[in-house]
Amino acid sequence: MTIKPAVFALLASASALLLSSSSSAASFDCTKAKAPDEITICKHVSLNDQDVTMALLYDLNKHFMAMGGRGSLMDGQAEWLKKRHTCGANVSCLSDAYTQRIGMLRGFIDERVMTKGPF
Repeated sequence: MTIKPAVFALLASASALLLSSSSSAASFDCTKAKAPDEITICKHVSLNDQDVTMALLYDLNKHFMAMGGRGSLMDGQAEWLKKRHTCGANVSCLSDAYTQRIGMLRGFIDERVMTKGPF
């Protein structure tokens, strides 16, 4: 399968974000973390990595989704963040929440973008 130039550029940008400062997770600044879920994510590399993956996939989904779908995606993200917050400092709960969200976000990209293309 050939990767289209625009998709390749987005993936390259995403890779650059992965190599950015370790004081920040992708979706929030760890130096400002106050909630138990955020503090725990910043303290555990595996959770931080999941956060980076989730945030990159979320951004890619927003880019490829039609205008009407973006609102639904953003509402879903807000609901997911509330769910993540209820995990508190429970690493297993946080990891499970990320696994589910990442799966959903990857599913959209696999189903819509990779098979039909965003263009």
